[in-house]
Amino acid sequence: MKSNKKKYYTAVGLIWVAFAILLFFAYMLVLEPQRRQKKNMANQLIAEKQAYDAAAKASEEQTRARLSRQLADLQARLKVFAVDSGESANLTFDISKLAFEQQIDAFGIKSQDARSASDISEFAHIGENYFDVSFIAGFNQFAAFLSALERHEPAILVDEFAITRSEKLEEEHHAKLNLAVLVKKKH
Repeated sequence: MKSNKKKYYTAVGLIWVAFAILLFFAYMLVLEPQRRQKKNMANQLIAEKQAYDAAAKASEEQTRARLSRQLADLQARLKVFAVDSGESANLTFDISKLAFEQQIDAFGIKSQDARSASDISEFAHIGENYFDVSFIAGFNQFAAFLSALERHEPAILVDEFAITRSEKLEEEHHAKLNLAVLVKKKH
């Protein structure tokens, strides 16, 4: 009798295990894809509602005025970092003026068209202008000139610099700077 009960419980246990495995596969094949699709549809509905709300808000006068102000602020901030393409020729004069104010001797500036390793070429609205600057100055004049370049608007970026110490202590030192300036492209 004990062996019949044992066989019976074993058979019932195996049937339950087989049924559980069958239910698991049915869930994974039928119900789980439906649950994922329902979740995707819910997310898509939320995104569409947000787009609708944004479109409804955009039609309001207050929103348009706020966006216009925000655009004007961003354009003003861009002027701090980038110069208009028509005004880029005046940068050599600005840099020369800064050098004159710092009483730098033997100042020379040469504009370059482009450098080969430019990563900014992929941008549609912003380009770069490069300048090579050489001069003779003391360390304090050099530091004051770098400081003046950093405070200039639009921003003048110092790409590289080198200063070669003079062999005589009384003489000033030779310096070279590679400068980069961001320029708004014409459209």
